[in-house]
This record gives sequence, structure tokens and C-alpha cells, in this order.
Amino acid sequence: MPHKPFKAVIPAAGLGTRFLPATKAMPKEMLPVVDKPAIQYVVEEAVDAGIQDVLIIIGRNKNNIANHFDSMPELESTLERKGDHERLAKVQHSSDLADIHLVRQGEPRGLGHAVWRAKGHVGDHPMAVLLGDDLIDERDPLLSTMLDQYDKHEAAVIALMEVDPEHIHMYGVASVEATDDPDVVRVTGLVEKPNREDAPSNLAIIGRYVLPPEVFEILERTEPGKGGEIQLTDALQELAADPARGVYGVIFRGRRYDTGDKLDYIKAIVQLAADRDDLGPDLRPWFKEFAATL
Repeated sequence: MPHKPFKAVIPAAGLGTRFLPATKAMPKEMLPVVDKPAIQYVVEEAVDAGIQDVLIIIGRNKNNIANHFDSMPELESTLERKGDHERLAKVQHSSDLADIHLVRQGEPRGLGHAVWRAKGHVGDHPMAVLLGDDLIDERDPLLSTMLDQYDKHEAAVIALMEVDPEHIHMYGVASVEATDDPDVVRVTGLVEKPNREDAPSNLAIIGRYVLPPEVFEILERTEPGKGGEIQLTDALQELAADPARGVYGVIFRGRRYDTGDKLDYIKAIVQLAADRDDLGPDLRPWFKEFAATL
């Protein structure tokens, strides 16, 4: 029997402490990346992969997220009267993107708990979990490949990326076995933020997961792990250890922008702006001139 349609889950309940004071009153997911909030890139990625049902897990002071994806009749009518159809289309695009739902996480108890809070909405559908800190360039599709692999193996699929061993302690890390596809591996184990000498590989989990509904049952009984939080990695470890279920990894070799760190956030804006047709031609020469003054 074919599975039910995929739903997307975007955890967005974090406090954004690394970006204070900017995130004191604004959710970090609403910080602009060029001219769109970071979370809009993530929703667009889900939609481009064919998912229309999107659940955003929010915390306190996150009403700006709901407002962004809602219609704004007063603003739209003002733009209409001015004949500013280009900006009107951009405003309407965000409210017409997808069928957006929101649920509060309540107590912040980790990523695993945030995903578990999606149970009531997702039900027995498979889901794609997309973290807002990782922006995937639309020219290098990842999620659609992961959905295909889920269909092929009928098993959970995670996104992996080769990282410098010096930074491996910042990630969940996979031990893997090769398959007949060089960009797809079978995951045999997962470790959350290991020391460099204990890491089983240099393949780090990045913020994209495609999960079966059975993961809710596992998360419900998963005890708090590293940092006293319920770790999604621990639930994936249980799936990986079960030969009847399993976990596969898609190795991503494309362009990824990390917006979870201040320096990388700035780099992401620079990279995306430099590649745009409307900004790049003027921006790239300026970069060269500015770099020459350093």
C-alpha cells in the first residue's frame, strides 16, 4: 500500500540566544537573509519538494512567524493602490505558499521533544523535518532526493555532509555502510556531538530528516540524553539498530548556508546576495574593492 502524503515539520521554538539582542523580541527564524526571513526559505524548500502541509513548532514570542505567513489585507490594498505589483506579489507569495499550521512546544526539552509535539497533526503520515538553521540552496535539491529514498527503502532518511574533523564535535555523527549508490549510505549508528577521537566518521547530520510515523512511539519513551534534552538522534539510533526498520543517509555535496551562527549568518547573506541577478552585478565588484582595503 502506498504511504499517506508527506507532511513537513519545522521546529522553531528555540530562544535564539546567540543572536541577542536582535532576538529579544523577534524570533531568530524571522531574521532576514537578504530580503526574506530564514524560515521562508525552509517552507519554500518543502513546497518545491511537493509538500503542501507544513507544521511549524513554535514557542513563546513567536507570533511574528504566524503573521508572516498570514495575509495582510491593509498592506496588500496599499500596494495595489500604488500600483506596486512587484512587491504585492512578494507579499502574497508568502501567504499563499502552503497550508501552514502552528503548534506550541511548551517546555523546551530538545529537538526530539519538538518533533514529538507534531504527533497530533502528523498522525500516521511520514514527515520531513527541516531545521531552520540550515538553508539548502534551491539549485542543489536535497529534500526531493530524500523523499525518493524514503519511498525506495521504506525507512527513515537523514541528510549527511562531510565536515572537517576539527568541527565534528558540533554535530551528530553517523557510522555507515556503503550501498550501490555513492551518495546514499546505510546508517548503522549515530553519536551526538562526539569528541574528534571518538567520531565514527566525518559524516555529520545536517538539518533534514524524513521520518516514518513510528518515530513518535520511540520519542515518547526516549529518556533525556546529552544536555538533559530529548535527542532526536537517540530515537534515530533505535531505528538504525532495528534491521526491520533501518536508517539511510543521503550525502549532500551541494551549497548549504548555516544561519545558526553570527559569522556564518553573515556569510550566508553575502553568498546568496552575490549570486542574485538583481544584486550580484553591483555587489561582486564592490566586494573586490572592499577586500583590497583590508
